[in-house]
Amino acid sequence: MTLTTRTLGTSGLVVSSQGLGCMGMSEFYGPGDETESVATIHRALDLGVTLLDTADMYGPYLNEELVGRAIAGRRDEVVLATKFGIVRTADPAVRTIRGDAAYVRQACEASLTRLGVDHLDLYYQHRSDTGVPIEETVGAMAELVAEGKVRFLGLSEAAPDTLRRACAVHPIAALQSEWSLWSRDIEADVVPTARELGIGIVAYSPLGRGFLTGQITSPDDFPEGDFRKFLPRFTGENFAHNLALVGTVRELAATKGCTAAQLALAWVLGRGSDVVPIPGTKRRTYLEENVAAAGLVLDAADLAAIDEAFPPDATAGLRYPDMSAIGVATPQS
Repeated sequence: MTLTTRTLGTSGLVVSSQGLGCMGMSEFYGPGDETESVATIHRALDLGVTLLDTADMYGPYLNEELVGRAIAGRRDEVVLATKFGIVRTADPAVRTIRGDAAYVRQACEASLTRLGVDHLDLYYQHRSDTGVPIEETVGAMAELVAEGKVRFLGLSEAAPDTLRRACAVHPIAALQSEWSLWSRDIEADVVPTARELGIGIVAYSPLGRGFLTGQITSPDDFPEGDFRKFLPRFTGENFAHNLALVGTVRELAATKGCTAAQLALAWVLGRGSDVVPIPGTKRRTYLEENVAAAGLVLDAADLAAIDEAFPPDATAGLRYPDMSAIGVATPQS
């Protein structure tokens, strides 16, 4: 099947109803395979997936370079999104955040070079810099729009007040935040604020970092170098609790004749026409499975059964070891 399109909020930015998260092709989810990753991106474009998501800190830098090589010759088929703001060092556990105007420009120029393009379609601030007013950061991003180096602006994991202040400087097309059956905290305040402001929602980790696929049944399933081994939701008693929840998703999926991953993705797609999930994968097989979820329709009875089996506060464990410290060894998707 070929994907339909959606418009992110009131911005006018048209993207495929499902995007592709490219992070895992270069880091965090075990060994990569560039040949298969490039083939996966090409297959995504063939299927109508236009929104490709990367960031300068993935690798670091390696993922942007990979994506750049993959889209060479097919740039006009891509809505290219990348992010700036998380600065890595030689020590993988040490990270800082920068949102000052000088760094915004520096980061954008570097991303353009690595991606091999003359403009970015969607440029996100990856995380807010608490030491720099959001007005300064977005003001610098707006200058990039005026210069034609960026088409639309986005923020990632931003709070409601940050969204309001940012929109007072320049329209924000998209908010990228984690949203899935097991991460629903943005539903209370963030989603209503984004919709009030005309901001589209790009849902990362819509498959719960792979857990909602039902393919992970033991901590031993994670390959060497997989950061999920250290996340609270994947360890100890939390793992067992969450595994039982996924079991109910698999049972519900069986009644619909689909996979657990497809059911979980269909649920996110059904959150609204302004929501675009970006499941990450580095293999064509899983890409095709994910894209097929766009054809799955969940009726009121299905949604009620899912909510009963997997209520908003059902998941055990935090998303990250410590969301108050940027220095933790996690990818900050």
